[in-house]
Amino acid sequence: MYSSKGFLLYFRVQIRQNVRHRRSGGSAVSIIYGAKPKPKFVPNITAPKMPDGEKVDFDDIHRKRQDKDLSELQSLIESHFIQRKKEEEELISLVNRIEKRRAERAEQQRVRAEREKERHARVAEEKDRKEAEDQRRKQDDDIKKKKALTNMTHQYGGIQQKSENRKGAKKQTEREKKKKILADRRKPLSIDHLNEDKLKEKASEMWQRMMELEAEKFDLSEKLKK
Repeated sequence: MYSSKGFLLYFRVQIRQNVRHRRSGGSAVSIIYGAKPKPKFVPNITAPKMPDGEKVDFDDIHRKRQDKDLSELQSLIESHFIQRKKEEEELISLVNRIEKRRAERAEQQRVRAEREKERHARVAEEKDRKEAEDQRRKQDDDIKKKKALTNMTHQYGGIQQKSENRKGAKKQTEREKKKKILADRRKPLSIDHLNEDKLKEKASEMWQRMMELEAEKFDLSEKLKK
């Protein structure tokens, strides 16, 4: 890569090497790029004569032409560097935009990933909460069922105990009644003082009582069958 002074030195050497070409009418562009001059149509015109008594300073003409070429060259170099600087600035701007867009995309992806992670965490937390709530509800239901069953058992046991107590009391009452009846029925007969008529009357009463007892026995047996 040449510097500005290097370009000037290079083109000065080129200019010196193409002095003859410049004198033949070559332009500054053809000198810079080493292009061959295109053949031109030369009309058949007689060159004007120099006026007598005047001297032509070819060195001055050459110097002025050289200064003109150098000025054009300097303008080209400056234009080249300006264009190159502009392209470099555009390239830097493009790279900056690309990097900025890449950073924005990375940030968007990071935010999206973070939100997705938070969403999964919320879903998992909600699932755990529901499972814990269902488990707690199930345990509460089991406790309530066991408690209700225990209460029912105690209540049934109390009812059964009361029923048994009532049955026991009833059986005892009935047993006492039967004993009393049997005791009444088992009274010894006193018939020694009775005459024949009284004995017949007593026998008739006993027969009647036996018939009543048989009837009661039959009724009780029928009730037990039902």
